[in-house]
Amino acid sequence: MPEHDTPSPAEIAGQLRALGVQPGGVLLVHIAFRAVRPVAGGPLGLIAALTEAVGPVGTLVMPSWSGDDDAPFDPRTSPAAEDLGITAELFWREPGVRRSDHAQAFAARGPLAARILADPLPLPPHIPASPVGRVHELEGQVLLLGVGHDGNSTLHLAELIAGVPYALPKSLTVLQGGRPERVHYEENDHCCQRFALADDWLRERGQQSEARVGQAHARLMRSRDLVAAACEHLARDPLVFLHPADAGCSECDEARASMEPR
Repeated sequence: MPEHDTPSPAEIAGQLRALGVQPGGVLLVHIAFRAVRPVAGGPLGLIAALTEAVGPVGTLVMPSWSGDDDAPFDPRTSPAAEDLGITAELFWREPGVRRSDHAQAFAARGPLAARILADPLPLPPHIPASPVGRVHELEGQVLLLGVGHDGNSTLHLAELIAGVPYALPKSLTVLQGGRPERVHYEENDHCCQRFALADDWLRERGQQSEARVGQAHARLMRSRDLVAAACEHLARDPLVFLHPADAGCSECDEARASMEPR
């Protein structure tokens, strides 16, 4: 794309506002920059656009966990997990950005950042007393920019609120008294491909805005709308997000097996 056709942060911010991003609101974002690019200024230009879209009294939130379960998390130095993308990695390093003081970290900047990040280590990671849960509590929006619902952490919150019957054993390392200690817990985990069902659920209700932002397909929804729709379907079928047993999905098969008596 010629340089003069590369959108500026202000132009991207305008596209986000047209999509429905609320100035002054709370916005949780999952991003694949490679799908959005080019943007003038690169990933930092995209962060500037998101910041402009929410405005000076809005709060921007991104996932920021490290993905390294074997090393204690340090919010000052631990890099964000590679699969979260370059934008998330650069965001937590930006001036004025706060980051959770635990391994299931999110990063946030804005007036409500401290409140969103205040809870101690949430186990499993997406309980109501977690950054994702606080965005939901604060009636925030969720933006999927170049990613689908399979990367939407708020759907894990919905699973926990609905009380899904599957949970896999997990562990991570924390510092206790200055020494590393292994913490074991159970997490509602699976392949997440069937989170894509949320597209139709929200579209049927007129609760998902979609448009092109930069070069990416963007989806925007209210956290509460997403959780309500998912919980309604999970109440009818608690396994709706798992592939059928004969589908050959090893991750969903493992989740199903976790329901068997031990």
